Amino acid sequence: MTVGRGEASAFDVLYRQLAGPVYRTALSVLRDPLHAEEVAQEVLFEVWRSAGRFDPAKGTAEAWVLTMARRRAIDRVRSAAAETARERRHARTEVAWDQVSEAVQAVLERERLTYSLDKLSGPQRQAIMLAFYGGHTYTEVATILGIAVGTVKSRIRVGLARMRESMGTS
Repeated sequence: MTVGRGEASAFDVLYRQLAGPVYRTALSVLRDPLHAEEVAQEVLFEVWRSAGRFDPAKGTAEAWVLTMARRRAIDRVRSAAAETARERRHARTEVAWDQVSEAVQAVLERERLTYSLDKLSGPQRQAIMLAFYGGHTYTEVATILGIAVGTVKSRIRVGLARMRESMGTS
């Protein structure tokens, strides 16, 4: 009774003896029970198909089968790593950074902003410029302009609303 001749009863014996060790070998490399189970099935099927190639002069049948399991598991890890690397390269090439387009967009936005600021009243523009471009707080803007903090907040709120309207944003 031999597996090499395709005898099912011989394979049953081999399966009972080696299924556990093959699975554990695959699991030790893959660290994923589902992938280890797949590899174990593939290896045992390969043993059934290629048992005639086994050379007892080179070692035991168990060593031959476990070597196949280890190699198949390592191949699976390498394949997954290569797939991940391909996906990363592909993801990077899909989202190309267009520096020229971005620069043009920034210039257009600055022009829209300048136009909107120019449409404001002098006091609104002054309060917004001090607060947003000067980096001052409402209290500091009030002190610089010599007006109440509430007036500064009101000018900025109304000015920003007019700018939003002018720029067509909500």
